[in-house]
Amino acid sequence: SLAIISYCEELDAQKKYILSRQLLRPGTSIWANSMEAQNPESKADFIHKIKIALKKAEETQYWLILCENAAQYPKPVGLAEKLETLGKILGSIISTAKKTSKLFLSLFLF
Repeated sequence: SLAIISYCEELDAQKKYILSRQLLRPGTSIWANSMEAQNPESKADFIHKIKIALKKAEETQYWLILCENAAQYPKPVGLAEKLETLGKILGSIISTAKKTSKLFLSLFLF
C-alpha cells in the first residue's frame, strides 16, 4: 500500500490524475481487505475477504500495466513484481483455507 501511495504521488506530481486515482483505490484496499479478514465471522467469510483482496490485487495489476505501457507516464519500477508475489500469497491463503475447510468437514462427517 505504501509503495502504491508513493507511486500515485509521483503520478499526481506529473498531473496524471486519472490513472493515479484509479490505481490508488484498489492498490490500498488490498491490505485493508486482508486486515478485515483477520476477524472473520466464519471460515467462508475469511475466504471471501481474502478473495476480495486478490481481486483488488488483480485490478491494481491492470492499472499498473496501463501505466507501464502508457507514453509519458513514469514507470512503476518494482511494483508489478511485488504485486505478483502478493497475489501468489493471497492465492495460497485461499487454497489452504479451502483445503482446511474440506478436511475439517470430512473429519466431522466420519
